[in-house]
Amino acid sequence: MNSLSSLTRTLNRPLAGPLDRIRIVLSHTSHPGNIGAAARAMKTMGLTRLYLVNPKFFPDPEADARASGASDILAQAVICRTLEEALGSTVLAAGMSARRRDLGLPFRWAREGAAELVRGESRGEVALVFGNESSGLSNEELSLCQLPIMIPANPGYSSLNLGAAVQLMCYELRLAAAAPGSAPASELPLASAEEIEGFYGHLEKSALASGFLDPAQPKRLMLRFRRLFARTGLEREEVSILRGLLASFEKQKIRRKS
Repeated sequence: MNSLSSLTRTLNRPLAGPLDRIRIVLSHTSHPGNIGAAARAMKTMGLTRLYLVNPKFFPDPEADARASGASDILAQAVICRTLEEALGSTVLAAGMSARRRDLGLPFRWAREGAAELVRGESRGEVALVFGNESSGLSNEELSLCQLPIMIPANPGYSSLNLGAAVQLMCYELRLAAAAPGSAPASELPLASAEEIEGFYGHLEKSALASGFLDPAQPKRLMLRFRRLFARTGLEREEVSILRGLLASFEKQKIRRKS
């Protein structure tokens, strides 16, 4: 059997395993119809886990109408107050962006980014985050994601409808999940979003206390720290080591004072 026939058979069967551990997160969605369109896009590609961060209108009849048979996805959608809440317990979060950002992480194109997310799900829950229809993800929201992804659209007109962007990325995720050898299994567990944010908070506190960070303008350097550590894919044990190192510095400072 040739590779095309094999891939066709794989794509046409359920891919419950890896796709079940992928969250599609819509942040501050303005139009309920786009939520319904996203749910329909997810269901056609076998994804089921929809998270909504502070949607302007939901539930809403327009969302139900645009879902067109994917009302079950809407019914089980998880409503969150913040993006941090939506990313809880995830080990990898990818954020969609239409442009490169100042001090941003190196981005991935849609196909390679989807493949990286699918590889990450073998080590825990992962998330793909879409921003508001008019302004996309804020810099602060994108800083919570370790993997920025861009769709290689026409640079002269790169604006995609939210539902279309979700459909495209869900297709790429399904394609990546169907690829042979897409999920290596024997690696150490990655740190969760809460563990990583706890480390960043600890790092900022220690850097401020030591005088390394300017308390009037700490954020820019912290963005650089986020960029540095996000590239590494921190494991849980590595976060514990780093926090232990920070704690030892803090103890030494206390001893010197006393």
